[in-house]
Amino acid sequence: MDCVAEANRGVRAPRTTFGGAVRGRDTAVTKTVVVVCALMYLAQFVVDPRVYAYLVLSNQVSTYPWAFSAGNYWQPLTSAFLHAPTPIHVLFNMYALWLVGQYLEPLLGRARFAALYLLSALGGAAGATLLPMTAGVSTVGASGAVFGLFGALFVVNRHLGRQSGQVLALVAINFAIGVFVPGISWQAHLGGLVTGAAVAAVLARTRRSPRLVQVAGLGAAALVVVALLAYAAARFTL
Repeated sequence: MDCVAEANRGVRAPRTTFGGAVRGRDTAVTKTVVVVCALMYLAQFVVDPRVYAYLVLSNQVSTYPWAFSAGNYWQPLTSAFLHAPTPIHVLFNMYALWLVGQYLEPLLGRARFAALYLLSALGGAAGATLLPMTAGVSTVGASGAVFGLFGALFVVNRHLGRQSGQVLALVAINFAIGVFVPGISWQAHLGGLVTGAAVAAVLARTRRSPRLVQVAGLGAAALVVVALLAYAAARFTL
């Protein structure tokens, strides 16, 4: 038995196409995000409305006294787990997350998918704070992160040689809705889309590299996003 155990230690654990641990069709991260968003939706409208004011990312400081410019640096991330009062907002985002997450998370693995989602959320916040936006419009919802998943889906399918035309059509339609329908932050959609595609490109190009190289690539992407948000915060305080 000792010989068998010793031999098993020398066998490499199976990895996904992009370097993650193989867990079958497990989508724990996707399910966790859906649950957190549902709980936050209840918290902000049922438990205490101040939850929304404290966690939302707004570009009008006078509207929310805890605005990003006041030094509340958690808001670019926490805003991605809040949603507008109308149920269609949270339902649509969670439906899109569920569909894409069921496909992407098993391919990437839990840790890489979580990194993709969180960086896309922050990238959406960066887009919303750096690109021209109507004063008083709050950046709220998971749509920036979801657009990041759309961008990653396109990159992953291209890398695997799979059909990607439907993904482009999906992105184009949803982005156009954000541009032409008032009150929707297309800037956050664009920021999330670009960030998600960039993170997926890093994962694809480093999938055969040592794990440390892939981690370094993700770290570099995170540094860029954080630097953009830091610049936005500094600009808001000027």
